[in-house]
Amino acid sequence: MTSASPRLLAAPASEWHRPAPDARGRRADVVLAVVLTAAMIGSVFLYQRTGMYGSSEAWVSIVWAVASGAPLAVRRRWPEAVAICSAVAFWWGGEFRVGEYLFSNIALFIAVYTLGAWGRRRTLATVLRLAIIAAMFVWLFWNLIVTAGISSVVPELSREGTLSPYVAFGLIQIIINLLYFGGAYYFGDAAFRSARARHELETLTLELAEERERTQQQAIALERVRIARELHDVVAHHVSVMGVQAGAARLVLDRDPAAARSSLLNVESSARTAVDELRLLLGALRDDQAAPAGDAATTHGVDQLGELVDDAVCAGLPTRLHVIGSRRAVPATIGLCVYRVAQEALTNTRKHGGAGATAELRLRYTDDSLEVEASDTGLGAGRSATASGAGMGHLGMRERVASVGGSIEIGPRSRGGYLVRARFPLAAEVTR
Repeated sequence: MTSASPRLLAAPASEWHRPAPDARGRRADVVLAVVLTAAMIGSVFLYQRTGMYGSSEAWVSIVWAVASGAPLAVRRRWPEAVAICSAVAFWWGGEFRVGEYLFSNIALFIAVYTLGAWGRRRTLATVLRLAIIAAMFVWLFWNLIVTAGISSVVPELSREGTLSPYVAFGLIQIIINLLYFGGAYYFGDAAFRSARARHELETLTLELAEERERTQQQAIALERVRIARELHDVVAHHVSVMGVQAGAARLVLDRDPAAARSSLLNVESSARTAVDELRLLLGALRDDQAAPAGDAATTHGVDQLGELVDDAVCAGLPTRLHVIGSRRAVPATIGLCVYRVAQEALTNTRKHGGAGATAELRLRYTDDSLEVEASDTGLGAGRSATASGAGMGHLGMRERVASVGGSIEIGPRSRGGYLVRARFPLAAEVTR
């Protein structure tokens, strides 16, 4: 058994109880008992026919054969009782010279093996097997000692000498029995350990399958949270732009139809863009699988900041973009994060900056980092000078920046207005 499940394998054997056999196993045991019983009945008559052993009454032989073989029908359900019955029947056959030493040995071996392989109380199974083996060896030694003085028993074997033929015969019998009972004991324990290891492997397989299912569901849930954050950014940005443009169109509709028409065109454009992005994001939610990493929402990056500023200007928020340092390649994940932070910051300025607010967006490249800074001059209703940055939008920005290893500052400026500054680590630029 491999180290696939250290926790399970470390548990002592006494804590696991081998389950009883199923219907198929019980039928197999009944067939085995019937076959062995019939074989013993036939074998005992063949042995008696040779005249090599004592001749018992036919009914005695049949009763003995049934007593030896029939208990095996329930060997895996009650292994302790079957082992005792088989041992007693074996002793009975030897003492009363029924004269069958082939299938009765097989039946006893199976009984002792089954006790080791299927015994559910391990201490009892061990003690009972040792007791049966000890009793059998005591019986063997007793017979060897008794028959040593009876010359009519195996008369062809001389009893003279330290290592007489009879002593050699006795040693052979002891070795055979050691191998016989030792094999039954060892293979019984090995079968129990194998069944226990198989149970542990099946349990581990189920646990791994459940864990894999939980991990998959967690991954889907996390992806849905990411999509929800995307939805928040898309809706907040475009809806705020449409609201400002629609308000501007309403105010100038009578005196400047051309300006109203331009504002309404901007509303239409923002609405189309929002619908396209929402369709892409919501399409991922129709399946149980997480959205692919290449969704259109992830195509936003630092190159689209100019479009973001143009949208803010069209929405009535004077905004300027400054790029400081030499432009360089930025990973897509960081580029999207920069875009979303800037988008959220400008959206918040439009919502809370108040009339007359202006905004500045700075993108600063250094040797080992990229910094985006959004600041404004507004301090309107709904924005406190001591704002702590604990709103849902702010939490979303913090999570985004943290997910790519960056840091962020959010809060009011000492000279008025509001500041959002995020810094993202980049690989150091190589100079030639």
